[in-house]
Amino acid sequence: MVSPYLNAYPDGLPVGDDWAPCEDSADVVFPFDGSVVAKAPVGTVEHARLALDAAEKASAETAKLSAGKKRAVLMAVHDALAARSTELEELLVLETGKPLVDCRTEVARTLTTWAAAAEEVAHTHGETVPLDLQPLGEGMVGYWTRRPAGVVVGIAGFNYPLLLASHKLAPAIAAGCPIIIKPAPNTPLATLWAVHLIREVLADHGVTSAAVQLVTGGIEVGETLVGDPRAAVVSFTGSAAVGHQIAKNAAPRKAVLELGSNTGFIVAADAVIADAVDAVLRGGFYANGQACISVQRIVLEQPIAAEFEQALLARLGEVTVGDPRSPDTRVAPVINEASTQRIMDWIGNATARGARMLAGGQRVGRSIQPTVMADVPADAELWCEEIFGPVVCLQSVSDVDAAIELVNQSRYGLQAAVYTKSLETAFRAVNELEVGGVVVNEIPGFRSDIMPYGGVKDSGIGREGPRFAIEEFTVTRMAMIRP
Repeated sequence: MVSPYLNAYPDGLPVGDDWAPCEDSADVVFPFDGSVVAKAPVGTVEHARLALDAAEKASAETAKLSAGKKRAVLMAVHDALAARSTELEELLVLETGKPLVDCRTEVARTLTTWAAAAEEVAHTHGETVPLDLQPLGEGMVGYWTRRPAGVVVGIAGFNYPLLLASHKLAPAIAAGCPIIIKPAPNTPLATLWAVHLIREVLADHGVTSAAVQLVTGGIEVGETLVGDPRAAVVSFTGSAAVGHQIAKNAAPRKAVLELGSNTGFIVAADAVIADAVDAVLRGGFYANGQACISVQRIVLEQPIAAEFEQALLARLGEVTVGDPRSPDTRVAPVINEASTQRIMDWIGNATARGARMLAGGQRVGRSIQPTVMADVPADAELWCEEIFGPVVCLQSVSDVDAAIELVNQSRYGLQAAVYTKSLETAFRAVNELEVGGVVVNEIPGFRSDIMPYGGVKDSGIGREGPRFAIEEFTVTRMAMIRP
């Protein structure tokens, strides 16, 4: 299978004001059947250095862009992507293997992100400061503004490549920063096309194409980009282990890290069981379970544990396994065989240690069946690490106190959810769960693309969402004037 959209952009990599040739290429594989979708260009350390040189030169121009020009560019990018939304959805299915329904959601959210970034341009401002609070400042005028931090390096994950890249690209343009984006090696195609469209928009508006560049490649390419002192901000979405290393390599410059989680989902004794079960079906298996805020650890109050388990198993058949190109499919193969084998190994290890297999746990072709486990040991990978696959785990506890304590017994803390009729329980969860976001009576995978999004503990540092990413990509500049 060859993607029909490969002629949508030039060969090579969008580096500097043009496209740099690449000697090497790598297969992009459709996870469903292993067929080759395309050969993607593979960048080198030299490409990374050229991109950094070009970004440094572009910094002065991008920093001077007016708010009106930035807003016009962002809205024009939105329109260019919207005009190709169906094609982008189909391409994302092929390179990620996510079901079509999830790829449609990704493109819709991408468009929201670009439109929101355009709106935020008008809200990026500073404040006056009463310098005369101290005697030394009497008679002085003080105010601060936000200025571009400089070159941004954005590194995106494979699971939502277009959306994750857009949450770095759009705020960087809004902040007046040149950006170099590095997509995941497995899923570079939609991002390459998007960057091509962005650069066409920049040229149409008289802005250097070097304001937005893309470099692919391996670890050495990432290390070159991250470790260069010209990279003022590194924004990374991916695994905790890689994120921690990136933060070390980038220091003392800023790193914005979104590193995933093993999401807790509390069902209180007073919850509407049917609604909570529906949330697990919607929130535990979307994107083939490859979402950092998908349901993983389901913590049930003892009085309703058996009822919830029975209701979930009775409806699990609604999660259709199949070809991701079908609108009916909800679970398809994860990104590659190595990930599939890791998940199966974790299931096997938990089972060998006494966990109960309630449903699934087998492969159907290249796919893993939607899997429900119970009583998984607390130190088993299936419970304490991020599964990133179509697996959920049930555990019962005595009360809400124990549920909150159990969810907090994790090195991660991105988002969590609670189902309850009680305002007291809801606000206890909001106040006591050690996470970046708490969702009440909805899936923990709920994310509005305009909200501050990020975690605590090993789930990262910093916040995304256009307004908050713009703040991450800018620095305050204080003016202190004695007239």
